[in-house]
Amino acid sequence: MTKKAGERTLLASVLLSLPGPFVVGIGLFLGKSSTQLADFIRRSAELAAIVVSFVVYRITHKEQRDANRKRRLEQVADRCVGAAMGLGGLAMLYVALRHPAAEKGNVVPGLVIAILGVVANTWFWFLYRRLNKEAPNPILAVQSRLYQAKAWVDACVTAALAMVALAPLSQAASIMDIVGSAAVALYLLINGSVILLGKNRPFSIAAEGTEG
Repeated sequence: MTKKAGERTLLASVLLSLPGPFVVGIGLFLGKSSTQLADFIRRSAELAAIVVSFVVYRITHKEQRDANRKRRLEQVADRCVGAAMGLGGLAMLYVALRHPAAEKGNVVPGLVIAILGVVANTWFWFLYRRLNKEAPNPILAVQSRLYQAKAWVDACVTAALAMVALAPLSQAASIMDIVGSAAVALYLLINGSVILLGKNRPFSIAAEGTEG
């Protein structure tokens, strides 16, 4: 039952993650927020990692699967997640430091996606954590970590884009946009690096409560 629940949850993650890059990408044609550009790169990388995790989870849960091959595939999925987080962090850090100050334009599409992301990612975070507690699995564990990071990132992106939307020409909006990108970049880089290094638990703002 947990196997099917895990597969359904991963599929739901893929389906719900699909619109994010497209909607935020459309927003890039309407606005010039550094946070929004980095958010597009991050979401695209995360979507690819979630798709890989879904495929690997299905493969490794077939009957009579070689244990060594199963572990190797699970490591591939974990590294894809770590790489996605690291890539997102590098993108946000680069944009925060190098993106020129400019009129921000319309950041509403990105803001809407970020708000929805806080809700959806928090729900997935706790769902993956519960599933992993019921039947420990490295793919479910790393997905819990990914969605924990995604929830915190979307909260930061929401705050930054909300400030830009409310006062696009203010100095506070520019500072919030840059600082928000830099803070999120650091968080993603630390988590992504720890996952890539194969540690048991990445840095987190709040205790995750998931053994991996």
